[in-house]
Amino acid sequence: MSKVFYDSEVVELSYEAELRLGKVRWKKKGTTEEYRDAFIRMLDYAKTSPIENFLSDIRNQGVVSPENRKWFEAEMLPKAIKAGLKRAGSVFDGNAFKKYYMNMIIKVSGKFGLPLKLFNTEEEAIEWFKSFD
Repeated sequence: MSKVFYDSEVVELSYEAELRLGKVRWKKKGTTEEYRDAFIRMLDYAKTSPIENFLSDIRNQGVVSPENRKWFEAEMLPKAIKAGLKRAGSVFDGNAFKKYYMNMIIKVSGKFGLPLKLFNTEEEAIEWFKSFD
């Protein structure tokens, strides 16, 4: 059962305790501040609730700027791993721009030894996370 701990017109953040899963569901494209704020809030939440698994539903996110992608890779990914993140997944629709964005994130996450997979549905991702327990 997911517990929503932040909800705005741009993004919904939730947590599933039994899977130690932090979830980001993008509702629409946000500003740079909204993009970064979502990940910072998730990282802050991980201070009190362990997040080993992370899922981002980017189907409605829009195109992420190169600056935000680089910020995510350089700032958020190392901090999330240090905080206990062990694996990540994204639900996405195969859009060419998002595919480029995700391929860049996958490449960087590999450098950190963080498994990251792409999924067509949240259910597929949940099954993958469950396979590690």
